[in-house]
Amino acid sequence: MATEPVTAFLRPRVVNVDGVARRFETRAVLDDVSFELRAGEFVALLGRSGTGKSTLLRALAGLDVEIEGHIEVPACRSVVFQEPRLLPWARVLDTVVLGLRGDDARQRGRGVLSEVELNGHERDWPKTLSGGEAQRVSLARALVRQPDLLLLDEPFGALDALTRIKMHALLQTLCRRYRPAVVLVTHDVDEAILLADRVLILGDGRISLDVPVDVPSPRLRTNHAFARLRSQLLAQLGVDEAAEGLHESPVKEYVS
Repeated sequence: MATEPVTAFLRPRVVNVDGVARRFETRAVLDDVSFELRAGEFVALLGRSGTGKSTLLRALAGLDVEIEGHIEVPACRSVVFQEPRLLPWARVLDTVVLGLRGDDARQRGRGVLSEVELNGHERDWPKTLSGGEAQRVSLARALVRQPDLLLLDEPFGALDALTRIKMHALLQTLCRRYRPAVVLVTHDVDEAILLADRVLILGDGRISLDVPVDVPSPRLRTNHAFARLRSQLLAQLGVDEAAEGLHESPVKEYVS
C-alpha cells in the first residue's frame, strides 16, 4: 500500500504486541515478540518454516488462549487463511454474510462481492469456483465486516502465478478502499515488498528485523531499491541469493 512512514506514525496505534511468548511443551515458538501497528498500515511477516508466523497470527486473531504477554488488538478483525474455507453446503452470498447482522446484510454482501469482481456469482456453490474465485469469496467474507484489522495467513500461496498477480492488485485496491491495518504472513519475499509498508522477519522466536519498504511506486522488481531490499531480506532469512541462480548447461560439454 506504500503509505508514507511519517504519515503512518501520526495515525492511532491499533495493534500493540508486547513480550508475547508461546510454548508447546518445552519448545518456545515465540519468545518476547514485540511490535506495534498503526491504523491503515500494511505489515508483512516473513520467516522460515516453523518460526511461529502462523502462531503469531492466531494470537492476533484471538484463536490461541495460551499466549503469554500482552496483545492489544481491535475488537473488529477478520482472518483470511491459505485455504478459502468456504461452506460446501452454502451458496456464495450466504457464505459471505454468515453471522452478519442488520437488515442490509445481504445488500452489503452483494456490494462487496461486486468489489471482488464476483458480481453474478451470489448463488454459486463453492465447488463450482476456481481457486482464485474461492479466495476472492474469502476476502469478501472478511471485508464485509469492515474490520479494523485484517489478518492474512498466506492467502495466495496455493494460487498459480498469474492469478496471484491479479490477487495482489485486487488486495491493494480493497485495502485502499477499506483502510484496515493488515498483517500478511508470507514466505514470498517479493510479495512482501510489493504489498507492504513494513516487513518484519521472525526468527528464533523474536522479531529479528523491522524495516520500512522504501521502494517507489510502481514497485518494479527491476528497481534498484527493490533489488537492494530483496537482498537484505533474503540475507536475513539465511538464503544464498547467488546460489539460487547457479546453473551449468550440459550443452557446453558438447560445444567444447
